[in-house]
Amino acid sequence: MDGSDYSNYAFDWYMKNAYHKGDHVIFVHCPEYHTVVQSPMVMADVTVLTDMWKEEEKRIKELLEKLGQQMKDHGIGGKVKSIGGSPGEVICQVAKDENAQLIVTGTRGMGKIRRTFLGSVSDYILHHAHVPVLVCRHKDDHKN
Repeated sequence: MDGSDYSNYAFDWYMKNAYHKGDHVIFVHCPEYHTVVQSPMVMADVTVLTDMWKEEEKRIKELLEKLGQQMKDHGIGGKVKSIGGSPGEVICQVAKDENAQLIVTGTRGMGKIRRTFLGSVSDYILHHAHVPVLVCRHKDDHKN
């Protein structure tokens, strides 16, 4: 869960079509600090880097609180985990550690070229997960 329309769509789809009362849901968020690390300001001033890092930490904390509230609002049991690392690898490992029965993920709908160079989290999960995987393509992302 990254707070994007794509991850929210996957959660909404799950709630409407697959959720069963009593399911234990685990939201996994993999913070990515690439915006901080790749900023040209990083080379210029350590204070700027520190401020950017703190701002990113604040954004992540707010997202995690929002995800926890989303669970409460839907009356579902579970937990929110924030684990650094490669998202696909982290999600597969958490699913294994938590004895998950299903992984639900969204997809950003990247083009073939971009996906080839950047990789796809959902593609990684499909090929490495030890449990069934449900990939929810966003309704606005369908090609006619």
